[in-house]
Amino acid sequence: MYQPNLSPLMDSLAFSALVAALPLLSLFLLLGGLRLKAHWAGLAALAVAITVAVACYGMPVKLALLATSEGACFGLFPIMWIVVTAIWVYQLTVVTGRFEDLRRAFGLISDDPRVQAVIIAFCFGALLEALAGFGAPVAITGVMLMALGFAPVRAALTVLVANTAPVAFGAIAIPIITAGNLTKIPYTDIGAYVGRQTPIIALFVPLLLVVLVDGRRGLRETWPVALVCGAVFSVAQFVSSNYISVELTDIIASLAALAAVVLFLRVWQPSGGEQARATLLREREAESGGGSGAGPNHGVPSGAPGEAGAATATRPAPAGTATAREPEGGTGVVMAFLPYLIVIAVFSLAKLWTPAKEFLATTDLKLGWPGLDGHILTAAGQPSTATVYTLPWLSSPGTLLLLSGVLVAAVYRVNPLTAVREFGATVVRLRWALLTVASVLALAYVMNLSGQTITIGTWIAGAGTAFAFLSPILGWLGTAVTGSDTSANALFATLQQAAGHKAGLDPTLLVAANTSGGVVGKMISPQNLTIAATAVGLVGRESVLFRAAVKWSLLLLLAMCVLVLLQSSLLARMLP
Repeated sequence: MYQPNLSPLMDSLAFSALVAALPLLSLFLLLGGLRLKAHWAGLAALAVAITVAVACYGMPVKLALLATSEGACFGLFPIMWIVVTAIWVYQLTVVTGRFEDLRRAFGLISDDPRVQAVIIAFCFGALLEALAGFGAPVAITGVMLMALGFAPVRAALTVLVANTAPVAFGAIAIPIITAGNLTKIPYTDIGAYVGRQTPIIALFVPLLLVVLVDGRRGLRETWPVALVCGAVFSVAQFVSSNYISVELTDIIASLAALAAVVLFLRVWQPSGGEQARATLLREREAESGGGSGAGPNHGVPSGAPGEAGAATATRPAPAGTATAREPEGGTGVVMAFLPYLIVIAVFSLAKLWTPAKEFLATTDLKLGWPGLDGHILTAAGQPSTATVYTLPWLSSPGTLLLLSGVLVAAVYRVNPLTAVREFGATVVRLRWALLTVASVLALAYVMNLSGQTITIGTWIAGAGTAFAFLSPILGWLGTAVTGSDTSANALFATLQQAAGHKAGLDPTLLVAANTSGGVVGKMISPQNLTIAATAVGLVGRESVLFRAAVKWSLLLLLAMCVLVLLQSSLLARMLP
């Protein structure tokens, strides 16, 4: 039986926390500083985590390796299962030529790539986050922006930054519900607090997106529609989380923002769209021609000609031809959007229709990890629940996406052999991404079960009243490591609650801050970076995305830290 000691080194919590942080420091240094490929950085950091667990925390080698195996399996299923099936659904639209129709259909709303980025990455991405989460929004919207002519790095960075504000309420508010179950604070209360934090971030994200797409010129020329989008999303998120439904918050907010953008564009159109498309075209050609060092195929989404295993995919048209031809009539538009309408319908039935939701919940298999379950205690001396592996073979978003893909293939009349071949080719193309995510989740499990993560969190929580400022950092850290705001809450929600009682701060505020801080950490998590890189054809270049995203992540984290600090004192009246 292994129980973590929070201060294993010289009985010093601070020194132990410094050593416990070595795996994370190694990961970010190798990824962002030395520009090592993500799978090698992940494996190296995993080796550091195992070494620290065994040499410093006294965790038996056998248990450390078993924790590694459980984490790796969790990384492959359900996390990468979602990514594989999401990319496969996209491939089905490519081989049938329907993705070209979708690209042109978005041109009917607006032919301005900056507006299209707001619609796809923010509005549509938020809807996908609300229904699926776990990387699916990044994978799907990433390839959609590539099809509109975005260069790979710009497309990936745009969708990573966009996938922030909706994360707290993602997958039908699973992060908030998890925090409520662990702390026994009503999840509706936590959701109401989060609904007074993340909308502040959401207000500015669309403005940030147009800057990422077209710099200051993009902000100057498109700020009205970006502001309308952010404002409507923020208000809808606040109203829904506080007065309607925590579970439906992102669905309501994303649809409201999309409707507001479409209606606003009927009375106002931005200038400079042609110049923006020309700039994107030049950047795309420079990268595809090797100007960025990416090589001739790095500017092509997975499945495009030239990549291993690709058979019948088509290269997306360049940005300058985004509206060369409109889908013929209303039927063409419906068929273009059909795969995503099917995805929304399937997920809505599975997540919102009570009979289906209850049935799917009964199909999850809970398996005590052999050799590990029953042998690990938490720092508090309780049996660890993290040693029980949940296999959501039917309820997983990946399985629901697989079902959606089967329906898409049937409606599009895709030959079954072609569909199966595309699925196999997708798995082959994602082999390095599979290794990356498996290694990083293995690292997370070793750190969690050995006590390294809780040591870091406990040390930060000892800051007293200043912890109100530091509280979001724990959520940011947890999400950056695990790639999931739900996992970050599983790690730190009860710690936040205890720290709040100890420091005389509102525990609900700190638990909410953990959730809100996590939303801005997701863009730099190695899993999300790998998913984004894979979607846009930049496998092995996650370090480029990390360096581009980390500054925005830290800036938004600082804003959240200041907001929570103010809400704990001067702006306490903002809270319910």
